[in-house]
Amino acid sequence: MSVISAWEIAIKVSLGKLTFAGGSAFFLNEMKKNGIELLDIAGSHIECVEALPFIHRDPFNRLLISTAKSEGITILTADESIHKYDVPFV
Repeated sequence: MSVISAWEIAIKVSLGKLTFAGGSAFFLNEMKKNGIELLDIAGSHIECVEALPFIHRDPFNRLLISTAKSEGITILTADESIHKYDVPFV
């Protein structure tokens, strides 16, 4: 899982937009216990953002899209805008 997703969860918890018992510490611990590793942000992910069409304006989602494209991985999302990019999604 991208560290971007964990970062966004932490922000939403701190703003009260997401209620998560134990907050991001609990979430990160559960990911670790289940063998899910965090994928760091790489320079190639940032460079890829420049080449993305401006369909989606959210910087978190743009970085998630570029990460998926750079790494050849799938995005798990319900966001219809992400479906417009040339990136695998579920």
